[in-house]
Amino acid sequence: MLLNSIISLINTKKIYQIQLHSEYPIELQNKTLLSLIKSARHTEWGKNHNFVEISSVKDFQQAVPLQTYEEIKPFVNRLRQGEKNILWPGAVKWFAKSSGTTSDKSKFIPITKEALEDCHMRGPRDVLALYLKNYPDTKVISGKTLTLGGSHRINNVNNNSYYGDLSAILIENMPFWTDFIRIPPAEIVLIEEFEKKIENIIEVTLGQNVTSFAGVPSWYLVLMKRVLEKTGKKNILEVWPNIEVFIHGGVNFEPYREQYKKLFPSDKMHYMETYNASEGFFGIQDNPHRDDMMLMLDYGVYYEFIPMSDWGKENPNVLTLDEVELNENYSLVISTNAGLWRYIIGDTIKFTCKYPFRFKITGRTKHFINAFGEEVIIDNAINALAIACNQTQAIVGEFTAGPIFMGDNQKGAHQWIIEFEKEPEDIENFTAILDNSLQTLNSDYEAKRYKNITLEKLHVITVPQGTFYNWMKKRGKVGGQNKIPRLSNDRQYLDELLNLLQN
Repeated sequence: MLLNSIISLINTKKIYQIQLHSEYPIELQNKTLLSLIKSARHTEWGKNHNFVEISSVKDFQQAVPLQTYEEIKPFVNRLRQGEKNILWPGAVKWFAKSSGTTSDKSKFIPITKEALEDCHMRGPRDVLALYLKNYPDTKVISGKTLTLGGSHRINNVNNNSYYGDLSAILIENMPFWTDFIRIPPAEIVLIEEFEKKIENIIEVTLGQNVTSFAGVPSWYLVLMKRVLEKTGKKNILEVWPNIEVFIHGGVNFEPYREQYKKLFPSDKMHYMETYNASEGFFGIQDNPHRDDMMLMLDYGVYYEFIPMSDWGKENPNVLTLDEVELNENYSLVISTNAGLWRYIIGDTIKFTCKYPFRFKITGRTKHFINAFGEEVIIDNAINALAIACNQTQAIVGEFTAGPIFMGDNQKGAHQWIIEFEKEPEDIENFTAILDNSLQTLNSDYEAKRYKNITLEKLHVITVPQGTFYNWMKKRGKVGGQNKIPRLSNDRQYLDELLNLLQN
């Protein structure tokens, strides 16, 4: 009872703070920006960009150019070697290792003390506050949260600097009392070898009162299916009957929704989306009756937005929050208390609501197909798949797609490699519906498909279950925040998968 009273008191304050996002969003953002600039004015970056003279958004945009990871990498490398006061005051102890979409195999995102406390760890607390507000009769805090964790444990760069998956960094920095509400213990969560970790997790969690779990849907599917194999149960509620919520993020949940409905066959099972990345915690699904997320405006992150119609231009138009329009596709730009300044994160979003500002993730700036001018983004692909599955009663497990380039005897087309959880009875019918749906959703694709002049009907290749898992394992990208690439403008992923099937 005492614990519940304390949590209720804390959550009342948090809900009040979140309500300010609806009432004063622009003021919150302007305050955040000026606070960031003031904090970093005496750093090397702040001195180089004359932060002491910045007093407005316009000043800031004129003084600081847009940045990609390649452009901040030299500064990050210096931070990893222990230099101080480079991008943010003081030294940086933690770096989140992320695959990202850069020319490097990995990128290392600085995690400052302020970013850790005021952003990455505040987000989950607000998630809990909102969940308790939406479901006041919940018993989620009476049980434990199942944690899968990342694929990279903490590693030394030097005596003062460490890197690993963001989830591993968070676990290393959690207060001691979280051990009472999280399962399994940290030493198991941080096991690097994914299959070994899963087996250990199952061993210590069966019989425990698990009421929630949080993480990336694709990797939890692997865990949950293994739980059913090991226990012989028909669904997860027979194993953990009190589970009531999956807090998910990292990838679009729609391709996995039907599989989770089979695993958790109950109307009382809830799903709550978050937008948390190595670079920051940005969004929470605050309303269970909506399928979008609220943009979190006071976590030490200042947001700007590049219209995707301007993407690739030398001097793109960059908008502030008060300038965005609904249902337009934007590339997200952030300045943060981790020392990221006007950093192009690589994700694209569209706003669905203002006051409060709510949004959906639509894809990645580098994950699209535009080999023939069709400009197909992940949002198009996910929605077209949903239509095809709905009309054919199919369930898609995983997929990726890319171009078939024109040849002497070959017209251009899109090729989809799909791993079905439940295959359609007629794959040709499924393919036709998918192709037609994509035309309905994307006028550029429709134009290129007109009379098969530029593009012929898309091709679908089905692969056995487990193919995508084996491919990701071969690439060294199993678990953690690793994501299966959905769309590509070249054939690298398609050819890797097809070669895997032939060998």
